[in-house]
Amino acid sequence: MEYKIKHLKTSDYDQLIRLWKRAGLPYRPSGRDSVRAMAEEFSRAETCILGMYNDDRLIGSVIGTSDGRKGWINRLAIDPEYRGQGLAGILITSAENFLQGFGIQVMATLIEEENLPSISSFKKAGYIYSPGICYFSKRSSVDD
Repeated sequence: MEYKIKHLKTSDYDQLIRLWKRAGLPYRPSGRDSVRAMAEEFSRAETCILGMYNDDRLIGSVIGTSDGRKGWINRLAIDPEYRGQGLAGILITSAENFLQGFGIQVMATLIEEENLPSISSFKKAGYIYSPGICYFSKRSSVDD
């Protein structure tokens, strides 16, 4: 079955959060995933927030961002009822295509090591695991 993919808007925020909850994707409603913060994300020209639909039901999403040198694939989520159909790969490719439109040639993602479905999806999409990389972050608050 073929599902429709579209760019999400601020008005799709509640539906996106419901999908993230169904998919078990943690989010920070008081920080970077708040309505205000996400409204900024929705408006950035170099960011795509894509939704995959079965009729009117949001069944998948992905966020693609660019830092100007590298494209980042973030927040990939597939509704548990629709997993195992290769939909994650379709969303990954859609985000890559969007970012390549800005001249981005290197794509990257960060995945928690216990998230085996995402690891599998990105391996199938041709991403290479780099075991020698350590991730560090500095946050202005626990919600960011």
